[in-house]
Amino acid sequence: MSELSFEQMLEDSLKTIRTGEVVEGTVIDVKEDEIILNIGYKSDGIVSRSEYTNLANADLTTMVSAGDKMEVKVLKVNDGEGQVQLSYRRVAAERGSKRLEEAFENKEVLTAKVAQVLDGGLSVVVDETRIFIPASLVSDTYEKNLAKYADQEIEFVITEFNPKRRRIIGDRRQLLVEKKAEMQKALFERISEGDITEGTVKNVTDFGAFIDLGGADGLLHISEMSWGRVDHPKKMFKVGDTVKVLVKEIKETKIALSLKFDDANPWLNADEKYAVGNVVEGVVARMTDFGAFVELEPGVDALLHVSQISREHVEKPADVLKAGQAITAKVVDFNGADKKISLSMKALEVVSEDQDASEE
Repeated sequence: MSELSFEQMLEDSLKTIRTGEVVEGTVIDVKEDEIILNIGYKSDGIVSRSEYTNLANADLTTMVSAGDKMEVKVLKVNDGEGQVQLSYRRVAAERGSKRLEEAFENKEVLTAKVAQVLDGGLSVVVDETRIFIPASLVSDTYEKNLAKYADQEIEFVITEFNPKRRRIIGDRRQLLVEKKAEMQKALFERISEGDITEGTVKNVTDFGAFIDLGGADGLLHISEMSWGRVDHPKKMFKVGDTVKVLVKEIKETKIALSLKFDDANPWLNADEKYAVGNVVEGVVARMTDFGAFVELEPGVDALLHVSQISREHVEKPADVLKAGQAITAKVVDFNGADKKISLSMKALEVVSEDQDASEE
C-alpha cells in the first residue's frame, strides 16, 4: 500500500462543505468591511459587511473580535479566489424569521431600535429581519413628523407575518391604546370631584388649556384659571408646564378642572376689607357709558358710577379716567350675596365753603 503524502492526509482530515450548508467558524481576523473565519475547511471563509449586517457602512471591527465563534451559511464553496463565501446575516435572518413567527402567534410585545425613518412609517430590525411599522400604526394620535423616532427604542407587536412576500408589519398604536385605557381606568378610580391633583399642560387654546392627568385629559377653561381676569391662556401656561388643579366636575369621561381654590376665594373676607365707609385703592379695568369697573384685587370688581366720579359734572367716564389708572375711592355699598360693591371718588373730595353754599 502506497503511503499518503502529508498534503493528502491533511486534506482528508478536513471536512467537506456544500453550498447552503450551515457551519460553525472561529473568527481569525476582522477588517472594516469583512470577517475571515476558520471553518475547518481547506480554505478560509469570508463574511462581507453586507452578509453580516443590514447596517450600511458599519465598521465590523467594532462589532466582531478575533476568537468569536459564529454560525454561518455557505454561499459559494469557491468564490473564484479559493475562498469560501459565507453569510452570517442569512442564518440570523432565518432564525429571526422563526422567532418573529412565534412572536406573531403569541402576540408577544417586542422591543427594537428604529433603524430607518421612511415616508410612510418606521423600519426596525429584529434578528436581522426588517419589520415595517406604518405611520398610522406608530402612535394613537396623528404624527406629522416621524423623524423624532430615529434611533429610539420602541415597543410593538407583529400584526401581519408573511415572510414569503417579505411583509412583516408591526403595530405600536395598539399598545398605546391599551396602555391609555388601563391608565384611564386607574385615573377614574383614583380621582373624585373636589380632589386636588397634578397634571401636565398638553395643549393651550384660546378658550383654555388641556391638562394631561395621566390617563385622561381635563379641560381648564379660561374662566376657571383665576379668580381674576385672564387675557389669554397662553399668557399663563405653556405646553409642558406642571400644574396643580382642582377637579371641579367629572361627567362620564370628561373632566372639568379649576384653579379657583376655595381657600383663595377673595370674597371670603371681602365684607371686612370692603365694608361700607372703607377707603380702598383699585385699578380701572374697563369702562361703560354709565361708569367704570374697578379691580380691587383679582376676582373682586367694584362699580364706580359716573355720578360718583366727581362733584363736577362728568359726561362719561372716559373723559376723566382711563383703563389701567390707579384710583382711590370710598365704599358706599356692599352686597356680598350678589358680589356687588359700589364706590365713590366724589365722597373723598374736599368740599369748600363756596361749594357747600352752592349745593345748598
